[in-house]
Amino acid sequence: MLDNKTVLVTGGTGSFGKSFTKFLLDNYQLKKLIVFSRDELKQSEMKKEISDDRLRFFLGDVRDLQRLQRAFRGVDIIIHAAALKQIPTLEYNPFEAVKTNILGSQNVIDAAIDQQVKRVVLISTDKAAQPVNLYGSTKLCAEKLFSSGNSYATDKTKFSCVRYGNVIGSRGSIVEHLLKKSSLEKVYITDERMTRFWITLEQAFRLVLFTLENMQGGEIFIPKIPSMKLVDLVNALAPNVPREIIGIRPGEKLHETLVTKEETRHTVELDKYFVVLSESYNKEEHFKKFLDMGKKMESNIGFVSDTNKEWMTAKDLKKLLLK
Repeated sequence: MLDNKTVLVTGGTGSFGKSFTKFLLDNYQLKKLIVFSRDELKQSEMKKEISDDRLRFFLGDVRDLQRLQRAFRGVDIIIHAAALKQIPTLEYNPFEAVKTNILGSQNVIDAAIDQQVKRVVLISTDKAAQPVNLYGSTKLCAEKLFSSGNSYATDKTKFSCVRYGNVIGSRGSIVEHLLKKSSLEKVYITDERMTRFWITLEQAFRLVLFTLENMQGGEIFIPKIPSMKLVDLVNALAPNVPREIIGIRPGEKLHETLVTKEETRHTVELDKYFVVLSESYNKEEHFKKFLDMGKKMESNIGFVSDTNKEWMTAKDLKKLLLK
């Protein structure tokens, strides 16, 4: 599917983009891989770290439609990972999130259609399901834009989304924080009841590849991943460090959702994934592939981190971190 193709990753110097770039170069015979991002320092560092003749770097911002038009020329597949995502920062700089996460996503859609890119996948987040903060709200808007983008592309360009939870060990995550701080004096916990979904980078890569291979246009692909209480995570990684309960911060949820109760009505359950089907299409025609592959989602409460059937233990977490 990817051999001899030109792939572009927006936000390609971020945690996901950088790791996904390495993964693709190591495992596929790509014609070219383009990293599109606005950070020249990170691009420079990435050039030194990855030596591959197929790798290209394109400096630009998704807010700039003209620059995207140039970057997307001759591209077959786009992974749209560029986003502003620091929740507390975006609560105080709201329109910056709108300009990058919403307007930037629409620019990606427009440029991809104009340049006749074959497939485009948006990297979304569990924060987009029933959002309570600005980041989640902007990603929900991006999901809606990507779904609607198929209406303008007349099947020449297909748009779909992937939605998943916290990535273990990603840059700026609590896991990275606890692992780096060997001499922590205190750990601050917002609420002992808080739960989150957890996914590894490799699981995220496999989700994207499954999406690229199977997308019909307009779906949201969601992995079946485990939950873990944040207090159990702290107990596993910093067992002897004093902790303090500080309360939930602005824009935080006690529990996260990957499939909402309302979405279950038009969600198909596969072996490893849920597929939320767009209600804009005749499901029997457009999504017949998924209806044949799986079954209607049975849960009437959705896929929520505190009612999840699969839980990650401290032993599971440590095993993943050793890989």
